[in-house]
Amino acid sequence: MSNKVYITNDQKTVKVPSGLRILIRRSCNAVLEFEKFEGPAEISVTFVDNARIAELNNQYRNKPMPTDVLSFPLGQDGQYDVDPDTGAKILGDIVISMERAMEQAELYGHPLQREVAFLTVHSMLHLLGYDHEEGGLAAVHMREKEEAVLIQLGLPRTVSYTAEE
Repeated sequence: MSNKVYITNDQKTVKVPSGLRILIRRSCNAVLEFEKFEGPAEISVTFVDNARIAELNNQYRNKPMPTDVLSFPLGQDGQYDVDPDTGAKILGDIVISMERAMEQAELYGHPLQREVAFLTVHSMLHLLGYDHEEGGLAAVHMREKEEAVLIQLGLPRTVSYTAEE
């Protein structure tokens, strides 16, 4: 029984490159494997534009501005609802601003694919309960995990850090 990654494109600003959906699935699977997650798992990924992610950011985090990615974990303390049809644990939702990802890719001088893979890995760790909001050791720990997974994906980190920092 394999993991299910549902990907929806709700924006028209940035053309979604071919192969990006496969890369996102690989990124999700790589994190689950790295974390030895007892699967299968179900994740939903949605591409939006800056205007939409700003709305969501305002609604859920009281920050009325665009950001690169938002994570909506559905589990708590390693407990997840299970999809009765598939038996998969429902991890939650990842919302990526393709517009912001494109801007950051250009800023850091790497491909959009690389940026989206990083944002997906980052967000997957949030869905699994990791956090960096407090900074300190938790943030370092999360960054090390991101790095390890990206190396496994053949995408070692260059200089990309999430916009928040």
